[in-house]
Amino acid sequence: MTDNGSHSVSDIEAELLQTWQDNAGAWTTAVRTDQIASRLLVTNQAIIDAVLKRQPLKVLDLGCGEGWLAGQLAATGLSVLAVDAVAELTHAAQQQYGDKVEFATLSYKQVPTTLAGQRFDLIVCNFSLLGNESVAELLRALPPLLNDAGGLLIQTLHPDTLAEAQSHRDGWRRETWQGIGEGFRASAPWYYRTRASWQKLFTECYWQLADSTEPLHPQTQQPASIIFYLEPMP
Repeated sequence: MTDNGSHSVSDIEAELLQTWQDNAGAWTTAVRTDQIASRLLVTNQAIIDAVLKRQPLKVLDLGCGEGWLAGQLAATGLSVLAVDAVAELTHAAQQQYGDKVEFATLSYKQVPTTLAGQRFDLIVCNFSLLGNESVAELLRALPPLLNDAGGLLIQTLHPDTLAEAQSHRDGWRRETWQGIGEGFRASAPWYYRTRASWQKLFTECYWQLADSTEPLHPQTQQPASIIFYLEPMP
């Protein structure tokens, strides 16, 4: 993964969405055929445990992809609304889990207005906050969608264990999909943040960090991800 400084902000955010549209089929196959070892060993169960720990009744899964998390949560009896900006992903999710989960194709810009009036006990973003300005805009818009005691869970790549951490600076990187299956058609941009930058972003978007966990990979004993639990600032 390398820096990408050749695009304007709007161009690279658009490219981010386009590459996920281009790779939706390959991603769905990779997840459903268990091609991503870290998910099987650590991060899938880690986010499920983090959700259930909060004992929500109604959950919003933002950036649901092909729907696996929404399906797992619904199987425990939770009411789940799951959204993604990529129609091919939500279609695949609907086919697999539509009997127990409500899915919708919405961009992050559309979420606050389209879901206005709805309230959730918990909002979950599982490896789905990949942009820069789009993420900040989304975080600022989410508090009205929460019940009074509601919160936000974010699982993301652990910033301190990535090669990118050596540079100690935020910036766009590229996902090449190496080692997670075949059929991917284009590398995807994503925005790297240090741990301090994540915390600064939360504060600027009026969230307070209430808890964080660092699930360990059972083979390397290194953190496989980091999970932030946030509450709106009073």
